[in-house]
Amino acid sequence: MEARTHTEGVASMTHAAERSTTRETAVYTHGHHESVLRSHTWRTAANSAAYLLGELRPGLDVLDVGCGPGTITADLAALVAPGRVTGVDSAGDVLDKARATAAERGLENVTFAVADVHSLDFPDDSFDVVHAHQVLQHVGDPVRALREMRRVCRPGGIVAARDSDYGAFAWYPERPGLDGWLDLYHRVARANGGEPDAGRRLFAWARRAGFTDIATTAGTWTFSTPDERAWWSGLWADRTTASSYAALAVDGGHATRAELEEIHAAWREWGAQEDAWFMVPHGEIVCRVS
Repeated sequence: MEARTHTEGVASMTHAAERSTTRETAVYTHGHHESVLRSHTWRTAANSAAYLLGELRPGLDVLDVGCGPGTITADLAALVAPGRVTGVDSAGDVLDKARATAAERGLENVTFAVADVHSLDFPDDSFDVVHAHQVLQHVGDPVRALREMRRVCRPGGIVAARDSDYGAFAWYPERPGLDGWLDLYHRVARANGGEPDAGRRLFAWARRAGFTDIATTAGTWTFSTPDERAWWSGLWADRTTASSYAALAVDGGHATRAELEEIHAAWREWGAQEDAWFMVPHGEIVCRVS
């Protein structure tokens, strides 16, 4: 491991002082209702972290920030074994699902813990790869989060992040109800302290966090088959009326229950269209740590 300079040591102490006073201020908009976990447990390294896979090899130590139910985490653990993978999330209850996922796959090189990305409880230079999928859009200070991810990454390692960009979502056929859904989601997420159009901002956030060697790419999810349309429209219909997002929308004065029911119906109606197609674009960054 490369030795740190005096200046880097002072910076590390400064960051430690920052961590002692920084805690998450944003509210996680989605929560962990079944309709949310329906989406999260579908995610794999192949469909959600393909941009990162070429950087992985056996023996690397990985931190997976915001791991949720652990499906991506488990894939990463299988790819880097005998390297160790640590999955962290701010919600302790979802980690039970992550541990069950790892146990079902017989993985013994992965552990899970509760953590705040603004104040990670790990020493400097602890991991070769620090990864976050769909996390920075939900945190109060994404730049500070990236700085903290950089702190725990070893020199020569990488910090990688992927976030969707709601403002660039595209679908067909157009439906006024879905336009209303997107406008509402933007308002609720931003009122909660997040930034739903995070994908387009990752590069800028990484530069502000001090990274200088940044590779940027973009990737998409698309849903068009009958099963895909039913799954995607169904989970968003249910999320709109039954998840913590629904409660936040109503309690925050952003929508009435009747308006949420209208959006629910619009999702169901869109999903029943034989020509329906939906694209979710993501920004992706791979930042090399010197």
